[in-house]
Amino acid sequence: MVLNLARKGSGALIAAKTLVHALALTPAAILAWQIRQEFLTGSGGLGADPVAEIEHRLGLWALRFLMLTLAITPLRQITGQPILLRFRRMLGLYAFAYATLHLSAYLVLDLRGYWTQIFEEIVKRPYITVGFAAWLMLVPLALTSTQAAIRRLGRNWAKLHRLVYAIAVLAVLHFWWLVKSDIREPALYAGILTVLLGWRLWNRSRKTGVSARRKAAAG
Repeated sequence: MVLNLARKGSGALIAAKTLVHALALTPAAILAWQIRQEFLTGSGGLGADPVAEIEHRLGLWALRFLMLTLAITPLRQITGQPILLRFRRMLGLYAFAYATLHLSAYLVLDLRGYWTQIFEEIVKRPYITVGFAAWLMLVPLALTSTQAAIRRLGRNWAKLHRLVYAIAVLAVLHFWWLVKSDIREPALYAGILTVLLGWRLWNRSRKTGVSARRKAAAG
């Protein structure tokens, strides 16, 4: 459906964005329902440690949306469909939203309001250090996601938003260090990130090579 949006017009684009919004909000809605059931009946399906499950699920969806955001550019280059870029900012904002909920769940449910301990935790636990650093770097990207910010920052906007690569590395590292034993899941996301960043490096080197050959031929 997305590949034909440019031909079908703005109505199809609005429908596609509405669908993406609905799909993106579904994990949060399911989790909210399970939290409600856990609170009312104690049987919300959140396992033996509901707090850990809530934090894990929110963090996992933040990482997934971050990977989807990074996947937009390669997909656009492979398919030749610039319309896909219309979804990149939306997915990035959902990554920030889920990351913020992940951090909020940690502060409210885990630290139970003793928020001053966060600084002690950041110093003591490396996985919290890198996770908090990733969230902090997401904040300026979310705040400058508007068209007004893009116009105001000009070329600096693209430079600022290259922080997303470092954020993704820190997010995967946060997940990897958080897991105590079974690293298969964080290893999967590390592999996905390697492919996404590797594609960019390969594409950039290919363009540089083509440009150098053209200059040599012209000279």
